[in-house]
Amino acid sequence: MTTDIIIYHNPECGTSRNALAMIRNAGIEPHVVEYLKTPPSRGMLESLIARAGITPRALLREKGTPFAELGLGNPDLTDAQLIDAMMEHPILINRPLVVSPLGVKLCRPSEEVLDIIPARQRGTFAKEDGEQVVGADGQRLKS
Repeated sequence: MTTDIIIYHNPECGTSRNALAMIRNAGIEPHVVEYLKTPPSRGMLESLIARAGITPRALLREKGTPFAELGLGNPDLTDAQLIDAMMEHPILINRPLVVSPLGVKLCRPSEEVLDIIPARQRGTFAKEDGEQVVGADGQRLKS
């Protein structure tokens, strides 16, 4: 079975690297979009937000971004204004955002990706920090 998965990825982000590794641990090589180099179009970003069932505010990243300087914590800002900011500064788009046949999800924490991978893990998996997420039987461990 061919499984088409897209991950909007930042290789500098441990959460994003862990999600990518879990996709690969299921035997799937996803399409990797380094969104800081190749940001999604506005229409695509709006579609991903809608398909993930989240708000633009829920996709905003604060840490390591111009969030505060741009005043994006202001609750009066509209969804369109928040998307404008993400289009102008793609670093504001939180990651990893994963698209699979089972849906679209912002995978924070990274093990959230297991909910939308349509294949079993092929074995044990530990995150970069050593936290065991998948056991030897390929099943997600409960935390």
